Amino acid sequence: MPFEITEGNRVNYRQLGDTGLRVSEISFGTWAIGGSWGQKDDKESIRGLERAMEAGVNFFDTADVYGGGHAEELLAQATRGREDDIHIATKFCRAGDIHDPATYSEQSVRAYCENSLKRLRRERIDLYQIHCPPLAVLQDGQVFEVLRQLQQEGKIRHFGVSVETVEEGLFCLSVPGVKALQVIFNLFRQKPAEVLFPQAKQAGVGILARLPLASGLLTGKFTESSTFEADDHRSFNANGEQFNVGETFAGLPFDKGVALSRKLAWIAEGRGNMARASMRWILENPNVTCVIPGFKNVRQVEDNLGASGARPFSKEELARLRAFYEQEVHAFIRGAY
Repeated sequence: MPFEITEGNRVNYRQLGDTGLRVSEISFGTWAIGGSWGQKDDKESIRGLERAMEAGVNFFDTADVYGGGHAEELLAQATRGREDDIHIATKFCRAGDIHDPATYSEQSVRAYCENSLKRLRRERIDLYQIHCPPLAVLQDGQVFEVLRQLQQEGKIRHFGVSVETVEEGLFCLSVPGVKALQVIFNLFRQKPAEVLFPQAKQAGVGILARLPLASGLLTGKFTESSTFEADDHRSFNANGEQFNVGETFAGLPFDKGVALSRKLAWIAEGRGNMARASMRWILENPNVTCVIPGFKNVRQVEDNLGASGARPFSKEELARLRAFYEQEVHAFIRGAY
């Protein structure tokens, strides 16, 4: 059933840390419409963005490497004339060698920023994020000095970090000026909620929950025989061949993830489907600012928007989901997190 805005199913807003920005609790990521998720249709992508904004979504996350900047260009097209009302977060550093200090020099970061501004057709980026850098880069601190300079110049409004591990996130909380952390968080990857999220809340740092559906596992639509196109990261990075394995299927081996998703089928009861239920679970964490699912078409946008109005979980259900993670999922997650 298509998503319809009703009094009981309305897009809600939350404060992004202490930035003063109020963003839709269901916002959208644009990795899928940029590339590395199989086939895409730009016209349908634009329609999806427009449908989201019609429903009240006012925040989108992107990166300069999503389709080589194509996702930023699509956002520019869809949000033209709404620059004051629609907030955009983008990311940088992965277009270069993330281990090379030169990638984080003032010259490099300034170039990344200017190029994103041109593609976005904006004068200022609302949230500029370092895109999953190594911990050593964060500890060095040089990149944060550059970001503060860009902020003073008015090129960026706020800055944050997209992290892979809790350790990286905790370090970022000690860095002056960091206003948001983007973290992999879903039913298969619950660790950040234990220590990182409460400390972020205390520090006034917003939390963007990415990969809420574990690359589609938590939709319940996959079987062990499901396959993905060669240019889909769920094919070329299934075991962490190209980047952190946690970015694909939450770090779970695909077959194991499919089997585990079947055991979670019960969450869909009374909540529409597994995808809505999975995101509803994330939104019930008061320390999360917003969830940023991906999409490829209007139908997926509308379906994801339904998560806000899905039936809440009871205390007993939340305890059951926590025990499931601890007893059946945690041991199978690969990669540092």
